[in-house]
Amino acid sequence: MGRRMNKPVAVFDVDGTIFRSSLLIELVEALVAEDLLPKDVERYYKKAHTKWKNREGGYTEYIDAMVAAFYAHIKGIHYADFARVAEEVVARQGKHTYKYTRDLIKKLRKQGYFLLAVSHSPKTILDQFCPRLGFDKTYGMVYEIGPEDRLTGDVVDKHLILNKAAIVKRAVEKEKLTLDGSVGVGDTESDISFLELVDNPICFNPNANLYRQAKLNEWDVVVERKDVIYEL
Repeated sequence: MGRRMNKPVAVFDVDGTIFRSSLLIELVEALVAEDLLPKDVERYYKKAHTKWKNREGGYTEYIDAMVAAFYAHIKGIHYADFARVAEEVVARQGKHTYKYTRDLIKKLRKQGYFLLAVSHSPKTILDQFCPRLGFDKTYGMVYEIGPEDRLTGDVVDKHLILNKAAIVKRAVEKEKLTLDGSVGVGDTESDISFLELVDNPICFNPNANLYRQAKLNEWDVVVERKDVIYEL
């Protein structure tokens, strides 16, 4: 028998790359609606959100403010409630995906790629969202569970998940994959580290920082706007 070839890997960011919003944003808003987070949590990110909507501030600043609000208030939430709300969010919005990346995922899966999702959203909600699309493995933020199965507010091994390139390298070694012919898809500068690793980096709906990097490195840039897909 011939030697089995290692599968090539395809790496995807999730929020804004596959999902047409942020899973974290939708989760925070759902937790507020369920009275699991206080109503005034919005004050942490309202100003940044307004500036972004008015195109006076960046999306990164808005997301950073949302993350700060989330971390500041999740301590004490029972994990069962957290997981239930995450499941409900995906049940309602799991099909809110971009056509380009949805079709690319299907194509790569048929071609035998190992599909890897690497995100800074909570792994609890990613584990509801990503398997529906056919992903083989998902990395995301894992929140520490303390006494009485309540969240402590801390992230387990946060330094590891923040380094997406390190996560990809770990997955390639652990799953016995190959970077030969590999594909990577991301939308912000937090994805640059793994886009530099793959053979075929794709910057999808990139923000300004990633777009500049894409132009410097001659990476593919794809934009999906309404029902039109542009390759720049």
